[in-house]
Amino acid sequence: MMSFRFADRRAAGRHLARLLAELAGDPSVIVLALPRGGVPVGWEIATALAAPLDVIIVRKLGAPGQPELAAGALASGGIRVLNRDVIRSLRIPEAALDAVAEREQREIDRQERAFRGARPQQDVTGRTVILVDDGVATGSTVRAAVRALRTRQPARLILAVPVVAHDVAEHLRADVDLLVCGLEPDILDGVSLWYDDFDQTTDQEVRAFLDAQAGTRAGEHDDVGETR
Repeated sequence: MMSFRFADRRAAGRHLARLLAELAGDPSVIVLALPRGGVPVGWEIATALAAPLDVIIVRKLGAPGQPELAAGALASGGIRVLNRDVIRSLRIPEAALDAVAEREQREIDRQERAFRGARPQQDVTGRTVILVDDGVATGSTVRAAVRALRTRQPARLILAVPVVAHDVAEHLRADVDLLVCGLEPDILDGVSLWYDDFDQTTDQEVRAFLDAQAGTRAGEHDDVGETR
């Protein structure tokens, strides 16, 4: 029987923000959220810390003929992370992988436009990056995001997630400078089970969170609906 559940993603974000309170007001901090579900979590953290909020989009590069098997991943900014073992074992031609990457890049570009509009991608070089998702099951997407972010040379990389299985957390700690998590159960049984409300976050909601946070930092009114 679970002793604790988050009311929703924003409540989870507020919980993580309290754990990250020592970073409040640090001008080097930037919050990068994995859409869609990580954005409401990241919004609460960014708001509490007075930090900018952006998204990092990761798309799996499925092996040709076996789309569920990851031959790599593509991330915002054109960063490609490859699983060389899978590529070698399946003898995947470079041209075939390029075709998959081209298709996934189109989806990344679509999401970038839908989420960020005309605003440019935030520069993370030399900054303290807080990477956020709404929970981690296997860790594959988060690991791809971490590897992609490392190529952009942040000074410090913090992973902040509301819930992650203990065995996965142990591996992730080796990949980042700091792992901050609200819950670390021995058995996860699905991220959604740790929330009372885990409704799907829409593209429109992601855009609203990013627009509101950018407006707040510019001194405008925050018009994102409250769920407190």
